[in-house]
This record gives sequence, C-alpha cells and structure tokens, in this order.
Amino acid sequence: MQNPLSAPARTSADTADEPDIRPLMSSFPSGVSVVAALDAEGNPHGMTCSSLASVALSPPTIVACLRTASHTSRAVRESGRFALNLLHERGRATSELFASGAPDRFRRAEWRLPLDACGPHLTDAAHTIADCRVSRTIEVGDHTAVLGEVIGVTVVDEAPEPLLYGLRQYAAWSAVTAALSGDAAAGQGEGGGRVGR
Repeated sequence: MQNPLSAPARTSADTADEPDIRPLMSSFPSGVSVVAALDAEGNPHGMTCSSLASVALSPPTIVACLRTASHTSRAVRESGRFALNLLHERGRATSELFASGAPDRFRRAEWRLPLDACGPHLTDAAHTIADCRVSRTIEVGDHTAVLGEVIGVTVVDEAPEPLLYGLRQYAAWSAVTAALSGDAAAGQGEGGGRVGR
C-alpha cells in the first residue's frame, strides 16, 4: 500500500484534471476594484481586481490577488506600493477598460497622483481609495497574493454607490438595495412584518 505522504508531486501535465473554479467564484458576488501602481520609470499600470479581502485591522491590512505575469503585479512588487481604487456604480466602463489589457488604459481614464499617494487614483470612477504599502507577497500558482498595509484612505465626497460584480454581470448597489426595500415593503403589506403570531 502506497504511503499518501510519499505520493509524487503534481506536474504541469496534471493540470487538465484540475477543476475550473471560475464558475465557483462567479457565484460569489463582490465589489469591483482597480489596483494601480507606478513602475521604476514612473509609468502607471493597473488592472481590475475582484479578488480582494481585509486581513487585519491592526496593522490595517488587505490582500489583493494579481496575475503574477501582469505588468501591474510586477510594478506593485518592484515599487512596494499600490493604490486600491474601489469603483462606484458609474465605473463599469473603467472596470472593463482595466480588465481589457488595453495598453492605453491610463490615457483613456481620468486619474491623478496626489502627494504621498502610493499609486494612481482613478478620481472619476472610484468612491473610496486606499494607499497601501506592500508588506508581503505570496506566489500561488499563476497568481500572487499581495498583502498591503493601508497607510491612507480617501473617501470621495458625494460619489455614487459601489459597483458589484457576480455571475459574470455587473449590478449597482443602489439598484440592489432599492429592490430589497421594495420586497420588504411588499412583505409588510401582506402581513409579513409581524413575528410570533
């Protein structure tokens, strides 16, 4: 009987047997962000990222998962800094632009680099922006998990509500909450608002 601990390591030839997790992750709706950074020459790079989570409150740390081979990932790792732009519901075109790989994306999007910013701020498409310092990176397969310590947060005044993405389609937070409010009102009108009858 073979010892399972001594099983041979998987090779790239085995990857055809791996399940495709994209349907799984598309069933987990999330907000939409663009990670942006400057390379060593000061050129901006950015990519749409929905693989994002908070890690710790102290020190305030988030994790963003970036495709390792991307120019953005390289700029983030080399500079040790990045800006995380959380997009609002009118930022769908920006999300699609930064997911497209278009080389001129920063010429087609409004952005600025405030004093002490860690990367480009997408001022026309973001409702909140975090400036982050890379504290650690972990390569896993074809992606790199970038842990960033948040050193500053900018909340854009009077920005629209957040943009959402799931099941391979976009949705606006305001539309979702309006629908939920309508459902709740309809339920109360039908006697659904009372508990314990």
